[in-house]
Amino acid sequence: MLVKRLLVVNLLIPALVLLIVLGGWPYTLLILFALVWAAWEYWRIFHDGGYSPALAVLAAGVISLVLGRVFWNFQYSDIILSVFVLVAMAAHVLRYERGQPQAAADLGITLGGILYLGWLGSYLISLRNLPNGIWWTLLVLPSVWLADSGAFLFGRRFGRHPLAPRVSPSKTWEGYLGGILFGVAGTVLLAWLWQLRAAEVTPVKGLVIGLTLAVLTPLGDLGESMIKRQFGLKDSGNVLPGHGGIMDRIDSWLWAAVIGYYLVIGLG
Repeated sequence: MLVKRLLVVNLLIPALVLLIVLGGWPYTLLILFALVWAAWEYWRIFHDGGYSPALAVLAAGVISLVLGRVFWNFQYSDIILSVFVLVAMAAHVLRYERGQPQAAADLGITLGGILYLGWLGSYLISLRNLPNGIWWTLLVLPSVWLADSGAFLFGRRFGRHPLAPRVSPSKTWEGYLGGILFGVAGTVLLAWLWQLRAAEVTPVKGLVIGLTLAVLTPLGDLGESMIKRQFGLKDSGNVLPGHGGIMDRIDSWLWAAVIGYYLVIGLG
């Protein structure tokens, strides 16, 4: 399992870094692919669990929110969200009329997926589109990877006390604290390096971003685990050997993107 995890990481991280550096449509298409695939995994989890969210509406909502950020930033986000609330409700009313008994619950699941994957996921676009966005993105996302790696290593070696045994039995407080140490130290070091190319990316900002993300983004992982555990699943899919599905990989990114975006703006 560890060998598979390392192999996938060694392949994916260089490719992701390259696309972040390229920006533009190569990066946008990567985000679209990841979020639409995650939307399909999200739909399948609930569908196999006896619910019937509207996959077409879910996928269209995710795509529209991402493209809205690409072309207009936040300018028409309220219109896009409003349209998909109406479309989703209309679709599920029709499904109820056709005999779907839990259409109201399905409506909530569809809208939840649009917000979770579309709205939060679109911050991966907004973060990259900030001034010096290439360096902020290469600070925020690696901060999460570093924290995850620290949590994994510390948890395997020192883990004794469960962090959230019902949601994620393998996670421990020791791993969580190790993730904070790795995340903070690594993010400060990256900020020091990136400052050579972008003066605004300072080690002090790296400290604030690294600490905040290391403390908070594990909740993204636990939140996605909560969804899976309700249906007795370990992974959202098996497309990434040793890692599970796309949702399993981007759960912390979604939190990091939105928190990182507003931290960058707030820190000036």
